[in-house]
Amino acid sequence: MIHKEMSDTQWKTVASHLPKPAKTGRPGCNDRNTINGILFVLTTGCRWADMPDRYGSKSTAHLRFSELRQKGIWKRILSGLIKSAHRQGKTSLEKYRLIHRQLPPKKGGQNRI
Repeated sequence: MIHKEMSDTQWKTVASHLPKPAKTGRPGCNDRNTINGILFVLTTGCRWADMPDRYGSKSTAHLRFSELRQKGIWKRILSGLIKSAHRQGKTSLEKYRLIHRQLPPKKGGQNRI
């Protein structure tokens, strides 16, 4: 699959979901760059170790993805990106409903996503 970096509009959608950076300690990494790296790994299916250097530290990207996923933020980011693409006429929400129906249920009977 081909990876395309986020547009400014997509980045605004993503950034609105990210927690504010801490004002103490050493400066954090470039969030947009890190998220583009995460999306690169997820869309291409490559290993974290194979993420291109232009996206920064591979371990930082993996840690950031794990933290965002555990806090439920990643789910909100993806939902926001899907809605943004739908508003721009770039995708149909019906496509995602069909995919969602194909996913096996989680333990306890609730569907994933």
